Amino acid sequence: MTNPSDGPTQPGALAWPDHDTGPQPPSDHEAAERGERLTRKPMALWDRAKFLLLLALLFLFFIWSAMADNPLVPFEDAVNQVVAAKWWVLALMGVELLRQLHYFVSEHSATYHRAWSQGVFGRFDRRVGRMNDWNRFRVARALKALAFLALLSVVLGALFDVDPATALFELPARAFVVLPLILQLAFGFFFVMFQFIGLFWFLSKGGIDVYFPDDIKTRFSDVWGQDPVVDRVKENMVFLEAPERIEERGGYVPGGILLWGPPGTGKTLMAEAVAGETGKPFVFVDPGAFINMFMGVGILKVKSLFRKLRKLAVRYGGVIVFFDEADSLGNRGSLAGAPGGQAGASAWSTRPGDGAHLRWLSPAVQAEVLRHGLAPSAAHDEPGRIRDRMIMGMGGGGSGTLQALLTELSGLKKPRGFLNRIGRRWLGLSPKPPPKYRILVMMATNMPEALDEAMLRPGRIDRIYKVGYPSKEGRKRTYLGYFDKVAHELTDDQIDKLATITPYATGATIKDLVNEALITAIRNGREVITWPDVLKSKQLKELGPPEDVEYIERERHAVAVHEACHAVVAYRVRHHLTIDLATIEKGGTYLGMVSSIKPEDQFTHWRSEYEADIMVALASLAGERLFFDGDNSSGVSGDLESATTVATLMEGYWGMGSTVASHGVTHKVGIGGGGGKPGVEDHERDLLKGGLGERIEEKLAELLARTEVVLVENRLDVLAVAHALETYKTLSGEDVVAVLEGRQGPVVDGRVYRTPEFAEQAERYHELASAAHRGHSKVAAPLPVFTGGPPRGEWGVLVEADRSDDPPRSP
Repeated sequence: MTNPSDGPTQPGALAWPDHDTGPQPPSDHEAAERGERLTRKPMALWDRAKFLLLLALLFLFFIWSAMADNPLVPFEDAVNQVVAAKWWVLALMGVELLRQLHYFVSEHSATYHRAWSQGVFGRFDRRVGRMNDWNRFRVARALKALAFLALLSVVLGALFDVDPATALFELPARAFVVLPLILQLAFGFFFVMFQFIGLFWFLSKGGIDVYFPDDIKTRFSDVWGQDPVVDRVKENMVFLEAPERIEERGGYVPGGILLWGPPGTGKTLMAEAVAGETGKPFVFVDPGAFINMFMGVGILKVKSLFRKLRKLAVRYGGVIVFFDEADSLGNRGSLAGAPGGQAGASAWSTRPGDGAHLRWLSPAVQAEVLRHGLAPSAAHDEPGRIRDRMIMGMGGGGSGTLQALLTELSGLKKPRGFLNRIGRRWLGLSPKPPPKYRILVMMATNMPEALDEAMLRPGRIDRIYKVGYPSKEGRKRTYLGYFDKVAHELTDDQIDKLATITPYATGATIKDLVNEALITAIRNGREVITWPDVLKSKQLKELGPPEDVEYIERERHAVAVHEACHAVVAYRVRHHLTIDLATIEKGGTYLGMVSSIKPEDQFTHWRSEYEADIMVALASLAGERLFFDGDNSSGVSGDLESATTVATLMEGYWGMGSTVASHGVTHKVGIGGGGGKPGVEDHERDLLKGGLGERIEEKLAELLARTEVVLVENRLDVLAVAHALETYKTLSGEDVVAVLEGRQGPVVDGRVYRTPEFAEQAERYHELASAAHRGHSKVAAPLPVFTGGPPRGEWGVLVEADRSDDPPRSP
């Protein structure tokens, strides 16, 4: 038998078994070639001295304990006593010094380091390495616990003046002696803690109301004018009531619905109808529920809300939660995008603006004029710079509230319950997975661009429905529903016309209009609503009460001619809209106006329609120059701005000009008009033929000339409408048409404007008013009144005769 230390064995010889099998460590030469360190890495000063300092402090503690027990013992005697009784502390310090000396030599000698790391400790590590990670962790944990008990017994032995083993057994008895003091301290701690817990618990409540079936009487039959959206919402409720219909086929029940659209279109009413129709509990979350004074309360409210939702879902098989005004939730920073990849407010646009001087425009043109539309593009910004808007989220709810809501909407489905999560693990069992919480989340907002993008993704909000303005049939159905609740004399044709002349009426505005008509009827001593009551209420709601001012004669005539030119051109050349109202009563932002409405729902717009819109806008400039000897007022500024905007969009963006290229694209990339970049050659700037500005001016000049021809050919019509406006101050669209066609209208008898006497006196009065305008003097004659003129009564009293209270008007 050969010893392995004697050298290599001969063939056939019997060798000692090698227990250190496995991969051998590299030699010094191999390690040096790979750039590995051959010595131990030097230790930091703190790592080298920390255990020595700990043992030194322990030695000093024993000295202090000996002197504390007998104050007469001098320091030297105390040291001698500790050395004699606690000699093992000095022994441990010696061992630690030897360990640090070993490390120091290993840091400077490669041979010494290799002998210990690979020869001694290497064999030990290879043997220990056969244990799995879990067993090694358990052994290490047990050794740490034993070390802690040993240290604790030593400290307690010194305090109790007994041996360490006895000190551990005396610990419970001695702790019981001081238990009252411990309980007092614990009571004080928990009292303060429970104060904060109670405060935050109280603040986390409120703003959340739970309704059970039959608590709410509103039904889907009470939601008028939004049938397509109601059908979709009903579909989600069916899936909530019978989820197996979709889950058995491999699908899942949609968990979130966003209702967005203009205010008053019935979003909250629809949610109320859901609460009334469903057989599940309905939880209403107030918009201000997450706005709190203290940081973190919003997170507690979110956790508390969804804890309640899970309980209700398990108990009743499902629950519906509704967040009203969800834009109050905000977002975590930049402006959220719209569904389908669209971004910004334009993707969520709802209704054109309500600029007073734009009422003669079609709704689509109003939207383009009042949009940011022609704002500089990104090509004008500094390179690499992104312009962004920031929206602070969650009001005063504090950081983390929105994130908590997003997590609850679609976070990890962790096991629920203390016994399930902790108790089963203690017993070595896996926690049970959570049940399927069937929670339908509904949100409503009129500012969807303020919502966080992460909230709108599928899985949180699966379906996004626009609750827009009702169609004509929807408005008619809504009017019938509200008029059926009051006494009225309106015919079906009048309700149909009312639905036509209120194209952007919502459920809320329709309800308010019917109520205002009822107030008007009661004010006039009647119990039944009539058609004039409705018209007067409509005018009051749209324009508000007129300002209590009176024009001087020449200015009144100038404003009347200005608005009459709009009305005449609109009647003669614009057939896709009808005149709704003409007035010269001064409002908050206007001196007069002519507003138009579309007689039917239309979603596409043509070049001829936009040209007619521009002609109606330019009618004020052309008319003032025609009737006042080339002079014009500053009142045409808004009309010119609108006409220029529409012409620019036609020529450069909509393909309705003399070129095909879109200036929107060239504007973005910085070409065509130079893109605002310096150093661009003139021929590069003029990429669009003729130059965009020149083509816009040519288009406006052409349409202005056509407008002048229309006004010259209809001069008498302009004077007729102007006289009617000066007489009545406000005319409905039907009365304007009656004046232009020479027939009887609802209020105005248009036949008098077709007589030779009117033509002669109207021209005479206009000459006197024009002379007064040039000389800044009074008009030499009063406004003529014709026989067979305006009817008398509630809707026929001349405005000049009654300005004491509410002036008689009709839309």
